[in-house]
Amino acid sequence: MTVIFRSTPVNIPFTFDSIGNHWDQPPVSRPKGYPCYHYLQTETGCGRVETSVGTFLLHEGEGLLLSPFIRHSYQKESDRWRTCFASFTGTLESSIQTIVGSRPAVKVEPEQGQKIAELITRCVSLYSAGQDNKEALSVNCYRLLLSLADAAHTYNLTDTPVYQRYVAPVIKEIEKNYAQPLTAASLSRQVFVTPQYLSRLFRKYLNCSTIEYLILFRISKAKELLVTEPRTEVQAIAHRIGFSDASHFAATFRRCTGLTPAEFRRLN
Repeated sequence: MTVIFRSTPVNIPFTFDSIGNHWDQPPVSRPKGYPCYHYLQTETGCGRVETSVGTFLLHEGEGLLLSPFIRHSYQKESDRWRTCFASFTGTLESSIQTIVGSRPAVKVEPEQGQKIAELITRCVSLYSAGQDNKEALSVNCYRLLLSLADAAHTYNLTDTPVYQRYVAPVIKEIEKNYAQPLTAASLSRQVFVTPQYLSRLFRKYLNCSTIEYLILFRISKAKELLVTEPRTEVQAIAHRIGFSDASHFAATFRRCTGLTPAEFRRLN
């Protein structure tokens, strides 16, 4: 089995926060989810994945992509459950949502899973060979994301009338106008419901409130700007992503990432 965790700064558009294959999968429980987009696929056996948006059985060749911070746990359903997996980061991490779609979970069927497993094996081989080829890894990471995007178009977990009517338009509004002074009230008015009802829908589908989703999206944009614009002051970045107060931005950034903006910039 091979498991690799990122140990270098993030300075390319797309890369892996972790990746592995032929892994004898132990039970996992993440009440607060994983901070990056995270993909899990069955190589042999069968596993059960419990999430805040549903339960999934992953048979051989089947996989599941989970959005950041979606509550989940998983365990084997057969005597042995072997998996491959990948989680994604990069200077363009905030664009992953656009690539794979604004869905909390995407199920991957065996035909697409075979292609994804081949890409994971190729990337693991690059790491194992000790090749210092970040560009090749970034390209293959992007190809893997595109394969997951194909799967997202064929399996729409959130393709329900309620999600499409109330949640999807608000997500688009956040993505377009995140730098504006958005509030729970202003966002709920976009879809003609109360702020409380909209937040309940966000929790049902995305495991966070409307405002928590807005904050997480702003923080992902901040991470992108901190890396790609190293000479831009933190205060200016705070204002560009919708924070009127730099100290509030710094405190929020640290709560979400465990690092101050300056520490994150130094590491990446």
